[in-house]
Amino acid sequence: MNGFEFIQDLAVVMLVAGFVGWLCHRLRISVIVGYLAAGVVIGPYTPLGSFSSSFSLVSSVVRIETLSQVGLVFLMFSIGMKLSLRKLRRMGWPLVIATVVGAVVMYNLARFVGAGLGWGQVHTVFLAAMLMVSSSAIISKVLQEVGATHEKSGQMAMGVAILEDVVAVVMLTILSSLIAPMRGGAEHSVGSTLGMLGAFVVVAGVGGLLTVPWLLRKLSTTADQEQLTIVVAGLLFMLAIFAHKAGFSVALGAFLLGAIVAETPHRLQVDRTFEGMRDLFSAVFFVAIGMMINLQSALPLWWLILLLAVVTLVGRTLALTIGMLVTGSPTREAMAVGLSVTPLGEFSFIIVQMGILAKVLPDHFQAVVVGVSLLTTLAAPLLTRRASQIGEWADARQPGWLQHWLDYYHGWLERLTLLQKRNLIWQLSRKRLIQIGIEVLLVTGLLVFSESAFEAVSRFLPDERLFRNAPRIIFGVGLALIALVPLVAIWRNIAAVAMLFGEMSTTGYSNAAKLRPLVEAGVKVVAGVLMALWLSAIIPLDGMGRWVPLVALVLAAGAVIFMRSKLIFWHSVLEVELQERLVQPERHFATTASPWLAEHGEWNLGLIECVLPDLADCRGRTLGELGLRNKFGCVVAGVERQGVMIGNPSTELALYPHDKVLLLGDAGQTAAGKVFLSQVTVTASVSRFDEVRLETVEVPVGSMLAGWTLAELSPSRRCGVQVAGLHRGEQRLLNPGGEEYLRVGDNVLVLGSPDQIAAFRTWANQP
Repeated sequence: MNGFEFIQDLAVVMLVAGFVGWLCHRLRISVIVGYLAAGVVIGPYTPLGSFSSSFSLVSSVVRIETLSQVGLVFLMFSIGMKLSLRKLRRMGWPLVIATVVGAVVMYNLARFVGAGLGWGQVHTVFLAAMLMVSSSAIISKVLQEVGATHEKSGQMAMGVAILEDVVAVVMLTILSSLIAPMRGGAEHSVGSTLGMLGAFVVVAGVGGLLTVPWLLRKLSTTADQEQLTIVVAGLLFMLAIFAHKAGFSVALGAFLLGAIVAETPHRLQVDRTFEGMRDLFSAVFFVAIGMMINLQSALPLWWLILLLAVVTLVGRTLALTIGMLVTGSPTREAMAVGLSVTPLGEFSFIIVQMGILAKVLPDHFQAVVVGVSLLTTLAAPLLTRRASQIGEWADARQPGWLQHWLDYYHGWLERLTLLQKRNLIWQLSRKRLIQIGIEVLLVTGLLVFSESAFEAVSRFLPDERLFRNAPRIIFGVGLALIALVPLVAIWRNIAAVAMLFGEMSTTGYSNAAKLRPLVEAGVKVVAGVLMALWLSAIIPLDGMGRWVPLVALVLAAGAVIFMRSKLIFWHSVLEVELQERLVQPERHFATTASPWLAEHGEWNLGLIECVLPDLADCRGRTLGELGLRNKFGCVVAGVERQGVMIGNPSTELALYPHDKVLLLGDAGQTAAGKVFLSQVTVTASVSRFDEVRLETVEVPVGSMLAGWTLAELSPSRRCGVQVAGLHRGEQRLLNPGGEEYLRVGDNVLVLGSPDQIAAFRTWANQP
């Protein structure tokens, strides 16, 4: 590839994306729509090509695909940064179940639509995947625009959108396995594909949680921002490559690193560092998607775009409403959530792009998904703004039998939840069973992906001259030792569960003392057989001699005998480290945090966020000076600064650029307050921090400063300078106190900008 032409294409994409993004911001529409339109205009299929055959600014399909892949990596990293296990725990299982149910309903609905259109299985599955996931970026923007970010239904909708990002990652993996045989790859069932995905996620997640936070902590204390950016970018591309080598999409690796960084205390620091790169390459991705759209071939399919848009708006609303009803939400709230998660976006583009690049979907599918996304994005603000009213209307008009059935079902859910809380065996063994599942996936990932790992490290191992099959045996022993740590942990957890089950299941029997060890031994025997079958199915044998795994197994067994206590200690350390990574308090606004505001419709109150721009007129002024309550009737409920939440701030709190201010009031009050806080005047002063310097100013004869103390003069208030020192004869005073007098002939060492120092000098020369 010609490097100059690639730079030229990148320059064109950036300039056009910047202009169109500014235009979309002025028109108050999603910038994603503008980026896609910009790609259509400058790409090889531009409709303006009819005026001149050489009008296309970017014509190489290879370079376009390269741009889209680079943009995809950064886009997925930013999406992963929005997700964390702590956030998933805050959402709770009901929201997870609702998302899964909604995805299943939408998948089956899309299959019916595909069958009705006469499409084949592959096309239908891609259509279902495209319609199953919404755009968290567009939904977040729409919720902010309509002021529903801090409403309960809006926060639940944002939670569903974030969880659907996980659904999209799973669908990308399933689609990769589906199209692999068409590209000459091995065929895998959906079950094995999901198992491989889980194993890869656990291996990458555990490894990342153990290394990335430690690395970021070291870099934050021993390096500057530049090194942090470079190292994280390197990790981003390496994990994307690792995912590709393992047979998954590069999007999965980038998404995982973002989710890992989201678990660290350095998330905000990394987010600020990558803010510019994220915006840049995300725009590059969407523009590259637009460049692949051929409008001329897609125009005859306007009916298909309109049909799929209607299916998406109606189907997604219905699917998520059913999902929320299944988890016990009232009809009004369930429908409000369903109406708020209709727009399609980035993941739908990625899914269709995968199908087109794999030659299993026609090229015009790109234009179809963009058209559907455009229509759903335009409809989203209208539906979201009226979601509560539509939900109330549907709730008031639902049939009596349906209301009776829903009341019975919700009561059954409450009884089931209460029964689950009373189930002592489940409560005591739940944590152990979760640990067993994670450790099984970890061992599976270590063994399944061992061949790829061996190819990566084989160059660093001794060769055959040491002894026969030396690289394989050394690698196998090392792998066995690593896998033994979670294997020992699995067996210890199984033993604990067996003991618990034996104790609880025999309580109340007359011969409980005899039955208890039998039940415990039976559970261990069954578990041991299942472990043996599981390990025999995943131990790698390809490329090895018959005795190589045996040697590694014998050496590993010896390690268990002589190092059992050490292995248990290592596992305990590993478990503690992971818990420390995952249990971190968060002190910032989160659009999916609970508890939500109580129902307050009769009060006509609402919350709205406002981020102060760099040159905001209100920067540096206190809340008391701004007087928002007196001017507009709204109050500041909280301020988030650099990731730290300041709740119920006092009137002495000063606001600074990039502060996120939470305003409380009715719609008109909060809107007026947001406009006031966002005001920027042309004459706004800017910081001259980089020009601050030390300079000596002499107090001349007859100066008005002579004979006054520094406290009385207050040069910092008058001119903005600080007195850093006084040189008087042979005496030098460092950082003099306020009681120190200035005398004629004193050399005053002042700190400030050139303008401030000049003002102090002029003041000192006044008689």
